[in-house]
Amino acid sequence: MEAADGHFTGIRVPAIAVKGLTKSFGSHLALRGVEFRVEAGEAVVIFGPNGAGKTTLIKILATIMNPSSGEVIINGLTTRDNAEKIRRGIGVITHQTFLYSNLTAFENLDFYCRLYDVPRPRERIEEVAATVDMTSRLHDRIGTLSRGMQQRLSIARALLHGPSILLLDEPETGLDQQAVAILRQAVTVEKGGRRTVVLTTHNLERGLELSDRLLILARGKIVFEKTTRTLDLSGLKEAYHQYTG
Repeated sequence: MEAADGHFTGIRVPAIAVKGLTKSFGSHLALRGVEFRVEAGEAVVIFGPNGAGKTTLIKILATIMNPSSGEVIINGLTTRDNAEKIRRGIGVITHQTFLYSNLTAFENLDFYCRLYDVPRPRERIEEVAATVDMTSRLHDRIGTLSRGMQQRLSIARALLHGPSILLLDEPETGLDQQAVAILRQAVTVEKGGRRTVVLTTHNLERGLELSDRLLILARGKIVFEKTTRTLDLSGLKEAYHQYTG
């Protein structure tokens, strides 16, 4: 039975549930019956070689792309029927910054504040800008900022509306060490608690450090799954090479 807050009475609803997920592009099957779940507050890292289907999976979780078959349920809501509502509870960080180069940093963040109906937008913009150390560049146009600064602002954009879930696809591309530290803090803390995180990366050491559970995606299928506490870096490297070749 579903309660008014979207949770089921007497049943623990996962933050994310993926069931029998497939995605094809013409004759190419990018995802082949992917299934996993992520509990609220859990950080799951997905490793895999190029072409494994990681970006496709993140796009489907983010409601940017529809699956060919299968089901994704986020906070008790199916992505097929509740995409707009689901987007209000997730933040997405990818190679793409989703920023408009002809607008200033402030104007970009203000646009997303309006999109998500963020209360006290100016105050919130200043808060997230300080979090990513971009306060002094708020009134610079995006096109004048370095790639690293644009990525920092992309982190701020993803955090603006206080999402409970973060989806990150190779988020460290273009980031300097300070920005990587900022990103690590962002994925682990939300108002004293923990965000739910799904992160794809090639960096085995970083992924092991950030995650509660590890998955390896190869040829469109989940081929390996372990909790972090049962695996060290050497064991992860061995498993990765075994399952991905």
